[in-house]
Amino acid sequence: MPYPTHLIPTTVVGSYPQPDWLIDRAALEKHGVPRVHAHEIWRIPEPHLKQAQDDATVLAIGEMERIGIDIVSDGEMRRESYSNYFSLALDGIDAERPGSVIGANGRATPVARVTGKIRRRGRVEIDDAAFLVRHATRATKITLPGPFTMSQQVQNEFYKDEAELAMDYADAVNAELKDLKATGVDVVQLDEPWVRAAPDKAARYGVAAIDRALAGIDGPSVVHICLGYGHLVRNKPSGYAFLPQLADSAATQVSLEAAQPRLDLGVLRELSQKTILLGVLDLGTAEVETAEEVATRLRRGLDHVAAERLVAAPDCGMKYLPRERAAAKLRALVEGAAIVRQELAG
Repeated sequence: MPYPTHLIPTTVVGSYPQPDWLIDRAALEKHGVPRVHAHEIWRIPEPHLKQAQDDATVLAIGEMERIGIDIVSDGEMRRESYSNYFSLALDGIDAERPGSVIGANGRATPVARVTGKIRRRGRVEIDDAAFLVRHATRATKITLPGPFTMSQQVQNEFYKDEAELAMDYADAVNAELKDLKATGVDVVQLDEPWVRAAPDKAARYGVAAIDRALAGIDGPSVVHICLGYGHLVRNKPSGYAFLPQLADSAATQVSLEAAQPRLDLGVLRELSQKTILLGVLDLGTAEVETAEEVATRLRRGLDHVAAERLVAAPDCGMKYLPRERAAAKLRALVEGAAIVRQELAG
């Protein structure tokens, strides 16, 4: 199905809860957001793991579509984290003898080491995107970690210039995106949370890396920025250190976390040419929003963004939520967007 044309379509940011029969949630919790391999989170032995991940993907797509989400993802059922699935598949990476970086939380995190030139070795998510397109009946979206974020999640032992590292990541992402678009997927998204965590570096070469990654990519392209998974990060600032700079980027859409941090939506005026994926589901609370609460948050967005450029979304990926809670929150998202859509229609 083509990209929706009605006002305020609904989407997910990317991930959806993986079934408990597929992953060990306690093991995932221990890893936080893995930068290196976390093979022990999988409950299914390797000979049968791909089939189990395929089955989980079909379930996730079907659940999102039954709830009424307009633009669905594959739920990222095959991923240990949003970034390591792609980043560890590149040449120039040593993930077997990890280094460490200091994360936004101030703690050292095990990460892969860059020991050679970053290159795309081969197709990484292409079969996943084709699987999504084959099984979905609605518009589709696939996500990749952004080049700037990947450049901040490694211990660099090869490049003298960090900008050059980010640009080589951008070339790898661009090659992958071109093959992803060839599958027929409607929307591509770059996850770039680290532009917020390292705004000084992002100001120097973050947007240039994003633009290089998106060069020649037609159709809707999203850059997603968040303040961290709501399940893992509680005290969030009410603004972004790096956001207006994306106004001139090649991305046609910007995805923002707004509900949990109670974001001052006045900043949206600085992105006046972009479609905004507005986070209206707080993933840091067990409370499930009502449809009217979602509608209220969308109305606030409409104070700053034209209805033709507003998409309703969760704050971030839903990976760490209980499945029942994620489904209930998405139902509120769909119903809340429908309320506002009807109001706009008069």
